[in-house]
Amino acid sequence: MSDSARHVALSAAMERMAPPGIRLGCRLIREGDEALLLPEEASALRARRPAARRASGAARALARHLLKNEGMADAIIGRSATGAPLWPPGVIGSLAHDDEMAVAAIARAADVPSVGIDVEPADPLPDDITALVFHDGDAVGGVEPMLSGRTLFSAKEAVYKAVHPLDGEILGYEHIRVDFARGRAVTTTGHGIRLFFCLHPRVVVLAVSTEDQPSSIL
Repeated sequence: MSDSARHVALSAAMERMAPPGIRLGCRLIREGDEALLLPEEASALRARRPAARRASGAARALARHLLKNEGMADAIIGRSATGAPLWPPGVIGSLAHDDEMAVAAIARAADVPSVGIDVEPADPLPDDITALVFHDGDAVGGVEPMLSGRTLFSAKEAVYKAVHPLDGEILGYEHIRVDFARGRAVTTTGHGIRLFFCLHPRVVVLAVSTEDQPSSIL
């Protein structure tokens, strides 16, 4: 599959999985994408490796495109002391990338408490990492068995991104329980999360914080 075809396929898959009120997008990371960083962004990312700056440039350019479509042009997306993106007032969002693809999610803060997104190659997760990620209470039924570990890893990364801005708590994999069949996750810190995901051509998981009380899957 060509780069263009992979981008089109993932974009379509993400459009299908996006819930109302949340805008998603993807962008192939290309040579020179670090030049897409605005001066304020480039300054905050100066200490990072070239590949990381390139991926950050792709992700921020993508997020700016999504924001422009919502009437917010030329938005600066800074970087907090913890490394999280800093969004314009009234906006919440999340960025992620793997070696080849950047993804972004944005929403109005008045509509959604918080979101987190993650992207991974659609390859099996190594067994030693799966052992670190999987804990009692995780339910991976409903996901292709070969990709269950990878999707679980991606889901917990996305959940952490969604809940950390809400309370500043540092969570490990053992603090998050996932149920793919129900499209839900909960944390030991009391947050309920809705999950939306696709598996091909890449694994992408979107975590959306809710006002619901956590369920009993913990």
